[in-house]
Amino acid sequence: MTLTVTLIGGVLTVVWVLVTRLPIPSAHPTVPTVLQMPAGAMAAAVTMGTGWVAVVTTDSRILLFGPDGKFWQEIAVKPPKS
Repeated sequence: MTLTVTLIGGVLTVVWVLVTRLPIPSAHPTVPTVLQMPAGAMAAAVTMGTGWVAVVTTDSRILLFGPDGKFWQEIAVKPPKS
């Protein structure tokens, strides 16, 4: 009987410590509802950082956008010569 009470108390203590000591998860990143893509650009991949969104296009460009979806910068990517 004593072992059962001790085991239940130990499990409750571990659960309480985990609930009260684990860090609170950070807020999810906000995704712009619309990106102002240049004419003819088709997205192949998208990634996000703190305060920016990058879109890799099918024609070897990286387009950088602000958190509001406005176009910031274009970076041309040259594929390696074979």
